[in-house]
Amino acid sequence: MLSSWTIGQKLALGFALPLIILGLLGFFSYRSTQQFMDTSASVAHTHEALTDLAEILSDLQDVETGQRGYVLTGKEEFLGPYHSGRGDVFKHVEQVKQLMSDNPRQQERIARLSEEIDAKVDNTDASIVVRRDKGFEAAVQNIADGPGKAQMDAVRKTIAEMVDEENKLLEQRGADAKEAADRQTGVLLGGTLAAILVVSAAALLIIGGLGKQIGGLVQRMQSAAAELEAAATQQTRGAKEQSQTTTEVSTTSRQLVSTARQIAGSAQRVTQLGGETTQAARTGERTVAAATEAILGVQNEVQRIVDHMIHLGRKSHEIGGILDIINELSEQTNILAINATIEAVGAGDTGRRFGVVASEIRKLADRVGSATKDIRRLIEEIRGAANTTVMATEDGAKAVENGTRRFGELTESFKRIADYVASTAEASREIELSTQQQTSAMEQMSTAIEEVAATARETAASSGQTLQTASEIVVMSRELSRLVRKDTQELAA
Repeated sequence: MLSSWTIGQKLALGFALPLIILGLLGFFSYRSTQQFMDTSASVAHTHEALTDLAEILSDLQDVETGQRGYVLTGKEEFLGPYHSGRGDVFKHVEQVKQLMSDNPRQQERIARLSEEIDAKVDNTDASIVVRRDKGFEAAVQNIADGPGKAQMDAVRKTIAEMVDEENKLLEQRGADAKEAADRQTGVLLGGTLAAILVVSAAALLIIGGLGKQIGGLVQRMQSAAAELEAAATQQTRGAKEQSQTTTEVSTTSRQLVSTARQIAGSAQRVTQLGGETTQAARTGERTVAAATEAILGVQNEVQRIVDHMIHLGRKSHEIGGILDIINELSEQTNILAINATIEAVGAGDTGRRFGVVASEIRKLADRVGSATKDIRRLIEEIRGAANTTVMATEDGAKAVENGTRRFGELTESFKRIADYVASTAEASREIELSTQQQTSAMEQMSTAIEEVAATARETAASSGQTLQTASEIVVMSRELSRLVRKDTQELAA
């Protein structure tokens, strides 16, 4: 039953048992002390009664002494003991009567003693009157013939009976006092021994139970501390690996940012080339318009157109090379975004933001790839148109006379060229916008990776602190286990 109790309940039981025993000892000691005090008061009461009885005899002896002195001398000054004794004897009788009010037998004796004392005092008064009125001889004769001696003997006998009664009561009360003292001593000794035995038994049971409970708790704490230490070690190792991985990813993201900036610069150059190409197409249109007025200068203008078309072909080749670079960067960005997404999933909640950024980068890479395909298609069309234009201008050089007739066709071709160049410029602007967005996303991804790296470093530091705390818990649990075993062994000894 005690094994299911808590430590507080066991300690409360350990304190409650001594308190209950001390309370019982205090109660019995109080009862014994109260009885002893009552017995002591009764003994003092008896001693006071015996003193008053002795005072009564002393007062009567003073009365007789004063009587004899006055009878012998006839002088009034010898009546001093008589008067003092006569006044005190009745006072002491009254005191004895009050002290023995709880004893019926003594009350009967006090009544008889009062009558005897009254008779003795009256006889003494008569002797004094005879001495005063009739002289010495008559007084002596009165004393010799009177009952004074018998009255005094009766008083002494009654007082002796009362003294015997009080002595018996004194012996009885002394025996009661001794019995109360012995009982109190026995209760104190027995209660003390019982308290020692009960407290010792309770201490053995409680300390034994506490030792088992604390020992079990210490073992569980040691096991938990060992598991915590192992988990902290694994967490520290994982945090270090995560920190290294995030450092590598951060370096890669910075490289991606640099590459994206290069792509943005290339896109800007493509836009500039598209503008220049558009301007050239507008110039060709103005040239065609001027050819309407001066057909003779058609051949020279056609040659200029051929030159521009050749230049346009070279620009188209340059745009194709740039698109190859953009396409290759888009594929690498897509691969890096996929790897970053995988790393973000492995990082858990910490890499969630990094995963979102990586997903956006992959989408931008897909858009760049799609835009690159469209631009490549447009460039192929531009190349085809340029080849057609070159062939048309060569035919025009060979047959200027047919220039007027084909002039409309040339005008239409330049219109298509202008449209194609406008489409190229628009695609270049889209590429520039996409690369700018890609650069912003890369910068965000770099910032997120740096945050992940900082979090990983903090996690590594926290894991080290956790490992240190787990080691301290193991040491403390071992020390606590040692103390519990030491206390249990000392208690058993």
